[in-house]
Amino acid sequence: MANTLSAIEALERLRQGNLRFANNLTSLDKVMTHQQRADLAAGQEPFAIVLGCSDSRAPAEILFDQGLGDLFVIRVAGNVVAPSQIGSVEFSVSRYHTRLVVVLGHSHCGAVTATIETLLDGENTESRNIASIVERVKPSVKPLLETELRHDRDALRRAAVRANVRASANQLRHGSRIIESLIDQDGLLVIGAEYALETGLVDFFDGAPTTDA
Repeated sequence: MANTLSAIEALERLRQGNLRFANNLTSLDKVMTHQQRADLAAGQEPFAIVLGCSDSRAPAEILFDQGLGDLFVIRVAGNVVAPSQIGSVEFSVSRYHTRLVVVLGHSHCGAVTATIETLLDGENTESRNIASIVERVKPSVKPLLETELRHDRDALRRAAVRANVRASANQLRHGSRIIESLIDQDGLLVIGAEYALETGLVDFFDGAPTTDA
């Protein structure tokens, strides 16, 4: 089985699903029947890949109002990119012909906050595994500390969330020959987005094509 939606079509489907979620609407298409479950047991054709944060407040299937089999979701604290995440994306774009990848950050990200606290306050975790996540976020945050944002923690955190999303999206775009080739030759899009916990809305702010006519 292989997905047949283009990246643009898949993006519009995510936009519409997020609007339903933000407006407290539920799509009847997501009601799963026994036959649909049986069909999915035989194979899948996810129309989008979402590399998102593990935060319990940001489940991709719910905030995009999608059902079983619709999204290929990779979740890791801080939506950071490591070889296993790149390999997971490569698997879906190659096996299922999925042509949209969304790196999804969110407001009030704990991993970003922990990184800021490490850099500004010297707070360090005793866990080397958590530290490895912080180390992957640091390169996005450090340049912001050279600006006036250093004096405004809330503004710094907001900017850092987006900077971290951009960095992860760029790592995917340029960290894999498979992904690079599909971007150049087969319509693959890698887009950065932020989910606002306060409003329920997702802003596709990095790499998304304009919707102007």
